[in-house]
Amino acid sequence: MSIEYRGRTFPGYNKPVKSDNPKKKKMVLAKENDQVKLIHFGDASMGHNYSAAARKSYLARSAGIKGKDSKLSANYWSRKVLWAGPGGEKKDPPK
Repeated sequence: MSIEYRGRTFPGYNKPVKSDNPKKKKMVLAKENDQVKLIHFGDASMGHNYSAAARKSYLARSAGIKGKDSKLSANYWSRKVLWAGPGGEKKDPPK
């Protein structure tokens, strides 16, 4: 089921894809109840270590940010997709 939204095609609601914004890593057409929002998240210029310590540190820092439990926030998607666990990108951050 493809969804057309503002001239872009998405594989479905709440399914992250590579962002067409050069400054962001991912984008998602988020839907929560009857609200729909296009969200870009993740800094494209930053690699991530994704070690257990780095993941724990990021999740602790981002826990206090508003919207961590709302599918309509970039923080929610960053925590769920980019920092959820092993299997992510292994590129080191820029020096």
